[in-house]
Amino acid sequence: MLFKKKDKESKPKKEKKVPVMKVGTHKKTVIALWLVLIASVSFGVYKNFTAIDMHTVHEKEVIEQRIIDTNKIENFVKAFAKSYYSWSNTQESIEKRTAAINQYLTKSLQDLNVDTVRQDIPTSSTVTDVKIWEVEAVGTDDFIVVYSVDQTVTEGETSIGYTSAYMVVVHVDGDGNMVITQNPIISSIPTKSGYEPKVKESDGTVDAATTEEVTEFLETFFKLYPTATEKELAYYVSGNVLEPVNCDYVFSELVNPIFVKDGEHPLPHARQPPVVESPSLLSLAPTLS
Repeated sequence: MLFKKKDKESKPKKEKKVPVMKVGTHKKTVIALWLVLIASVSFGVYKNFTAIDMHTVHEKEVIEQRIIDTNKIENFVKAFAKSYYSWSNTQESIEKRTAAINQYLTKSLQDLNVDTVRQDIPTSSTVTDVKIWEVEAVGTDDFIVVYSVDQTVTEGETSIGYTSAYMVVVHVDGDGNMVITQNPIISSIPTKSGYEPKVKESDGTVDAATTEEVTEFLETFFKLYPTATEKELAYYVSGNVLEPVNCDYVFSELVNPIFVKDGEHPLPHARQPPVVESPSLLSLAPTLS
C-alpha cells in the first residue's frame, strides 16, 4: 500500500498592523476645548441678537456772540467825565458837581467822592473834550472803558491844558441802565507809531532803454488822457479800465516812478506796458485861464 505524503498547507501571512493613535472624546483636554468652542459661538450669537447700535456723537459747543451797542456806554462815560473833571472852588459849583456825578456812581462811590473837590483848592477846571478809546466787555454785564480827557486847569491868572487817560468800569443791568462801579484810575492811550513803510525801489529787472521807452509812453498817454476820446484811449488802455474824463487838465509830470518787470515780457507795447508803481503817478492841475 502506497502512502502519499500530504503536503503541508501554507498558512496565510498575517498583515502587519499600522499603529494608529486614537484620540478619544473622553479625554479631558478635548472636552475642555469643545466647551470653549461652544461657549464662544454661543456668546457670539447672543451678542449678535442683543447688540446695541452705537455711533460716535461729535458734540459741538456753539458760543453765542452778542452784538452790543457800545454807543450808550460811550455817551454815558463822556457825560460823566465832563462833570467829574470840571470844577470850581465855590460852594455852589462844588454842590452842582456832586449832584451831577452822583447820577453816574454807585452809592459807595458817591460817599467816596464827597471831598474830592473842596473850597480850599486854589484851582478850577473846564473840560474841552472827551474821547473814548476802548470799550471791553468783562463777563456779561460789566465793561471796562478807557477814555481821555482834555481839560484846562486854571490857577489865578495861569491856565494850562492837560490831556490825561483814565479807565472806569460800567455795569449794565438787564434793562439797559448803567452805573459806574469803579472810580477813574489812570490808564494809557495809543501814541504815534514810529512805523515807516518801506519805500519801493526799482528792482533792476527793467533795463535803462526799456525804462526810457516806458516813460515816454506814459508821458504821451497822460498828456492825451484828459481830453482823449474813448476811441483814442483804446490804443493805450486794455479794455475799459480807464473812462474818458473830458476835463481841461494839463499833465505836469511823473512823480518818482518805479519800474518793475511784469511777467516774462517786460518790453512795452501799446496795450500792455511794464508795470509802473508810484504813490502819485499822475499830477494834474486845472488850466489857468
